[in-house]
Amino acid sequence: MIKIENISKSYVKGKKSVDNLSLEIKDGEIFGFLGPNGAGKSTTLKMITGILNPDSGGNIWVDGKSILTEPLEAKKRFGFVPDNPDMFLKLRGIEYLNFLADIYELSSADRKNRIEELTKKFEIYDVLQNQMQSYSHGMRQKIVICGVLLNNPQNWLLDEPMTGLDPKSSFDLKEMMRVHAKEGKSVLFSTHVLEVAEKLCDRIGIINKGKLIFVGSYTEMKEKFKENASLEELFLELTDEDK
Repeated sequence: MIKIENISKSYVKGKKSVDNLSLEIKDGEIFGFLGPNGAGKSTTLKMITGILNPDSGGNIWVDGKSILTEPLEAKKRFGFVPDNPDMFLKLRGIEYLNFLADIYELSSADRKNRIEELTKKFEIYDVLQNQMQSYSHGMRQKIVICGVLLNNPQNWLLDEPMTGLDPKSSFDLKEMMRVHAKEGKSVLFSTHVLEVAEKLCDRIGIINKGKLIFVGSYTEMKEKFKENASLEELFLELTDEDK
């Protein structure tokens, strides 16, 4: 479970990129985080992971561990896929995965099995001996996902995880998210693909200009706003800059 309480973040004095946001991601659910470009999605995810520190006040807990006061314990409880997979590009794929397995303290047998299982599922097993700088964007996205999932973390934090994935890999990842949630674990992911959120998520949160303007299920959103509207129509209405 992830609990966010009254967090804010300003990059420019007087302008809040995230404004007093509170949110709870429950165990056993897939939660979709939606919003226009620059709305505060990535900033929020980076504060949950400890990459960014929130402004003074507020707190963030991952399975009861504060990312502010118990960062190491909190970070053991999640895996994070960032919005940019261009990292450690001079490493070979297998070197990158073994580096992460060392951090996760996986045994030789466990890492071998998990690396083989995940990279074959995402169809990059045959290129693990190549440098990651030779990979396409989609292949880099796949290996970052494989690395994050090596130790099967309790909470998945995924920032635009489908970007660059081919249809099969996107389908496989969505199925893995469903299985993960059914096991009583949590998935929080941001996306611009509203159709994916509509079909996949138990609940959604919509953020606009740093403020959380809706949290609930798609059904609850329709009941509150327009019963026969699609998620796309509701999203566009809620985030309309001219309103």
